[in-house]
Amino acid sequence: MRVHVVSDVHGNSTDLARAGDGADAVVCLGDLVLFLDYANHARGIFPELFGVENADRIVELRTARRFEEARAFGAQLWAGIDRVPAIEKAVRKQYAEMFAAFPTPTYATYGNVDMPKLWSEYAAPGTTVLDGERVEIGGWVFGFVGGGLRTPMRTPYEIDDEEYAAKIEAVGEVDVLCTHIPPEVPDLVYDTVARRFERGSRALLEAIRRTRPRYSLFGHVHQPLARRMRIGSTECVNVGHFAGSGRPWALEW
Repeated sequence: MRVHVVSDVHGNSTDLARAGDGADAVVCLGDLVLFLDYANHARGIFPELFGVENADRIVELRTARRFEEARAFGAQLWAGIDRVPAIEKAVRKQYAEMFAAFPTPTYATYGNVDMPKLWSEYAAPGTTVLDGERVEIGGWVFGFVGGGLRTPMRTPYEIDDEEYAAKIEAVGEVDVLCTHIPPEVPDLVYDTVARRFERGSRALLEAIRRTRPRYSLFGHVHQPLARRMRIGSTECVNVGHFAGSGRPWALEW
């Protein structure tokens, strides 16, 4: 069996359409939406609505971790605009493109910037959406837990630690544990470009130590200090920033 794994697609539908080439299945660990490209501020929902100069400013504030100022600046821009339908309209446009690009079969879970309530409208029969659930692929059991934990960024699909831990518990013992965020290990959660620690999950780390899956696969941190390490007998792998690389990570057995 050969499974190609992608995460943090962020609008890269061109490479996503080729992600299944040579593979028996594709696994997607979320973040299909591109709200703002920190490498190219002209790409994403934010600059489409407010222009590149305002995107430059919001990136500057967030990068400096001046989150309150960033929120105040964003509130000024959103004044007079009905925010929810404006964002949903833009996300729907991206989802129509992203889900059409998914190879068959694809097994997918949500990232922290995704909007789960919309996925059922766009997932074709060849795409299976899982969150806190298990599926067998080629004789191995894969468990999926989507979303992220609460942060000052307040992205769309952030949940409480207790809810996240309950989903980890529901998955139980698996061969491959697939999540959007990494376990809470400093080398796995530190982003070397953003120069900050992203949120990882302690419940995920404890589950890895307790249930010892063959692999723990995740994304979320675009430029991690360490892309892989072993925790006990488990190989932990950040499968990469697909939006930037356009290349899936391959799992063979």
